[in-house]
Amino acid sequence: MDLSNLQPAVGSVRKKTRIGRGPGSGKGGTSTRGHKGAKSRSGYSRKIGFEGGQMPLQRRLPKFGFKNPNRKEYKAINLRDLEALAEAKQLQRIGIEELREAGYINNKDLVKILAKGTLTKKLEVTANAFSAAAQQAIEAAGGSINKIEK
Repeated sequence: MDLSNLQPAVGSVRKKTRIGRGPGSGKGGTSTRGHKGAKSRSGYSRKIGFEGGQMPLQRRLPKFGFKNPNRKEYKAINLRDLEALAEAKQLQRIGIEELREAGYINNKDLVKILAKGTLTKKLEVTANAFSAAAQQAIEAAGGSINKIEK
């Protein structure tokens, strides 16, 4: 056996039905569209969300909510992550670039430092925002913070 004599299994491949090719095909005449009505005409397309005249889902459900166009989305980094990064790479300063290289954030992420975990090392931390508890914990360990305005 080689590639020249491969064939599909018997009965697995069927010819495509050619609709509207005369009465001998069995699919001529109305071409499977039935008689009259909008759906039998050329160019017919149903509206998006049309449910046969029933009130559509997007009109049954109430409108609610609000999207604030000025919202700033921060990537949360905890003190335990800073501690682990400082241990692994022997760092005294941790900024956006170090977090990006370590894979914690992507290029355009804004960073907020949160207070989950403990910090034992003296670190100089640079980020876009800090929680009050994280700021206290960093300063209690003898470190300092730098806020980036962005």
